[in-house]
Amino acid sequence: MHSTADGTLSLFTTNGQRKYLTGDERRHFLAAAATSGRPELATLCATLAYTGCRISEALALTSASIDFDEGFIAIRCLKKRSKIPVMREVPVPNELLAALRTVHIQTGDSAACRLWSLSRSRAWQLVKGVMTDAGIPAGAQTTPKGLRHGFGIHAIRCGVPINLVQRWLGHASMSTTAIYLQAMGREERDIAARMWIRDDRRPSDQISK
Repeated sequence: MHSTADGTLSLFTTNGQRKYLTGDERRHFLAAAATSGRPELATLCATLAYTGCRISEALALTSASIDFDEGFIAIRCLKKRSKIPVMREVPVPNELLAALRTVHIQTGDSAACRLWSLSRSRAWQLVKGVMTDAGIPAGAQTTPKGLRHGFGIHAIRCGVPINLVQRWLGHASMSTTAIYLQAMGREERDIAARMWIRDDRRPSDQISK
């Protein structure tokens, strides 16, 4: 993740490109994945989008990682080195659970079998290819990390407490999660709109005079 000159983490690159997918881009991405004709790729893309996990963490998932009754996926925090696995439970939509059950859970399969038998580099290429198919303009956001950042922003904008976002993303420090507070949400846009609207004349009238 890029840091500014004072060491502050940022959602933008040094040349000002955003590093996260917008809500519309995420929806186009999921639609492209669903119509790709590759169910296993579609579930991988949906898992990345709905959990905000790192691509290496997604590829480590097994059928035992999914709790269908409680509606969550247990993700191992691979960045935290410990003899005892550090896990985080991320709630996911029912439609993702249904897709995972249909595509990946077969009678007699070992619970230890990975859901996706892909290398990290190959999975990265496939996910980026779906973004291209979705018509998302090339940029710093069109990577699996862009999905992770998009998840964080979406959660904050939906009112999810920041401590839960920190837990779901597996951040060791709250200061890392706090970068998602930088992104302007609907409430902030509404406040800004009210700031420039006056009863006696419209902003466009002022500009034209």
